Amino acid sequence: MNKRKDNSGIHFVQLEAYSAPKTSENNRDAWVAFGEDNKYFQFLIDRYNGSTTNNAVINNISKLIYGRGLDATDSSKKPNEYAQMMMLFRKDIVKKGVADLKMLGQYAYQLIYNKSKDAIIRVEHIPVQLLRAEKCNKKGEIEAYYYSDNWEDTQKFEPKRIPAFGFGDKTLEILYVGNYTVGQKYYSNVDYIGAIPYAKLEEEIADYLINDVQNGFSPTSVVNFNNGIPDEEKRELISRQVSATLTGSKGKKVVVSFNNDETKKTTVDSIPLNDAPKHYEYLSQEAQGKILLGHGVVSGLQFGIPSSNGFSSNADELKNAITLFDNMVIRYFQDTFIDGIEKVLAFNKISLNLYFKTLQPLEFVDLNPIADKETAEEETGVKLSEQTDFDPAEYGEDIDLSEWELIDSREVESLEDEARLDAELEAMNNPKKSLMAKIWDFASVSTGRARPDLKSAQDGKLFMSRYRYSGNPSPEREFCKKMMAANKLYRKEDIDRMSATTVNPGFGMAPEPDKPYDIFLWKGGGLLSDVYNFGTCKHFWVRETYKRFTDPRRKGAEKITPAQARKAGEILPVNDRRAYIAPHDM
Repeated sequence: MNKRKDNSGIHFVQLEAYSAPKTSENNRDAWVAFGEDNKYFQFLIDRYNGSTTNNAVINNISKLIYGRGLDATDSSKKPNEYAQMMMLFRKDIVKKGVADLKMLGQYAYQLIYNKSKDAIIRVEHIPVQLLRAEKCNKKGEIEAYYYSDNWEDTQKFEPKRIPAFGFGDKTLEILYVGNYTVGQKYYSNVDYIGAIPYAKLEEEIADYLINDVQNGFSPTSVVNFNNGIPDEEKRELISRQVSATLTGSKGKKVVVSFNNDETKKTTVDSIPLNDAPKHYEYLSQEAQGKILLGHGVVSGLQFGIPSSNGFSSNADELKNAITLFDNMVIRYFQDTFIDGIEKVLAFNKISLNLYFKTLQPLEFVDLNPIADKETAEEETGVKLSEQTDFDPAEYGEDIDLSEWELIDSREVESLEDEARLDAELEAMNNPKKSLMAKIWDFASVSTGRARPDLKSAQDGKLFMSRYRYSGNPSPEREFCKKMMAANKLYRKEDIDRMSATTVNPGFGMAPEPDKPYDIFLWKGGGLLSDVYNFGTCKHFWVRETYKRFTDPRRKGAEKITPAQARKAGEILPVNDRRAYIAPHDM
């Protein structure tokens, strides 16, 4: 805020216009200043602390970016590399880096090398607001950054030079990551730069209203001194004294004036603000809306702010808003963060397919208990009638444990492995078959040829296999609740029957989520429609192999041990793990 004066003796108070941050280089300092008086990072922090909406949006977006933490899709194939990555980028420093990236537009880490400088052995977070870039070299490269605990007092807190990643000859370097910004060579602008004036406006509104309340809602006043115009110095002094008396968080409500002549007494004219509540409400809503827009928030409902954008219901708006927001905003930040740390991993010869595990805001179907099925269908968009009639007992069965004993239980590992296990069962049930017959039957099983002579293609006189629905013990979807409660065993044919029927409407594959889908592969739902693509099933199938207690073909037969049963066939390497992975973890 600044003051402008003219020769009439009237002082005008003007609100400062916001301007984008600028970098400045001077011959005296080796570093590059960011913003006016080198305080732009602190300016952003002040807007974060002072604006309610800006604070809430930055906090929530940071949480959504981090989700449930950093992970890798190929962690099981590269366990050693995955362990090194998790050791370097611990949860706490990842969270801090994500917060800096969102709030300040960039993040930085300290990279600590071993003595031979051929591997990075530790990564530590460093607050990015405490760093300033060194002037670039002739090639335009930034070779170092300067660190200071207080950039307002560099004499007391002398900046320390730290080499940038790839430019040091010692064991400490700085990894500095930000998005490319047009017009900026050294620093990155925040993505919400257009909303900053409105964050400042929201702060001013809050301060003004608080002051208004503390002053008993007194109107704005103009103080006129009618005893002549003093010189410039006295006018400045009087203006400061009156401002200090009538303004501030606890301005005085009574003005005491001394005059020699009643005709020259001081007058106070009030300027009432008509429809003040509506005016403040308009400004507040305008500031809030522009802040949300600046952050790319599709709907205020994402952060608990009611809105109406023409959708058929709030549920429709929220579902579409979260999907769009995740793709347009959250993943962009996640990719930027991962691109930065992959440089560190590459130096250590670590190559992983990194991603952030998604933070699921809600499961729409079970968001609130709904009294009746029709209301649930209307509010969630999911047809529940067919799902309500689904009974797992019609498809599953119980095993007579007095006749059969469980010899092997394992998660379904791959479709190829399933075919091999089927061939193994066939070999054990028909030990006298020729090698050519076994090969022929193996090919038949893997291609799905019907086996009318058996109850199931996986059944025999001595051995048989069934599948059990397993996983999350506290399911959220109606289909999963019923499957877990039934606790039945299923033939592969039973599961195929379920896959051919709409037993779980609303959770099928896009673009027709109400159509049947592969229950064996996707369980309670995996690659769902656009509306439900953030909610995936947490269950999987377990294959259980049973053998009879005695051989009915000859009296006094010995029991076949689990080890002997497994020895009858050889398991192929796992190629496709989706069949045993819960869709939630795919």
